[in-house]
Amino acid sequence: MLPTAHSHFPQSAIYKKAQEIFALSRNISQYFVHDFGTLNEDGSEHEHIYFTGDIVQQSISLAPEILKAEQQSFSEEKQKHIASVTRLTNSLYRNCERLERSNSNGKDFLPILRKELKKFSKLQRTWMLTL
Repeated sequence: MLPTAHSHFPQSAIYKKAQEIFALSRNISQYFVHDFGTLNEDGSEHEHIYFTGDIVQQSISLAPEILKAEQQSFSEEKQKHIASVTRLTNSLYRNCERLERSNSNGKDFLPILRKELKKFSKLQRTWMLTL
């Protein structure tokens, strides 16, 4: 009998929260892309367009880094991935703040994402102690 696909993935709270953050980031990014996808009158791109991709890229990287940290045998390797999760979380939070200064309907959803990132940070502190 073949194992199910879900048996390879952790069921930890932090991993699940990382998946939720990715889904939320992707949905919020779609609002911004719709607003920022057109060129400005002078032919330039909107200054905040790249931050929308950044929040998706950073959030999609959270879960694999958590998984890598949980699978490492040596403390030094775990710390490397834990540091990566911390950097990604901080960058994601900063990019949310940058996008909140934009003129888009999507910015109304950023406080929800930042609230989820705060919950994630609390889970992260506990998670780091258990590794």
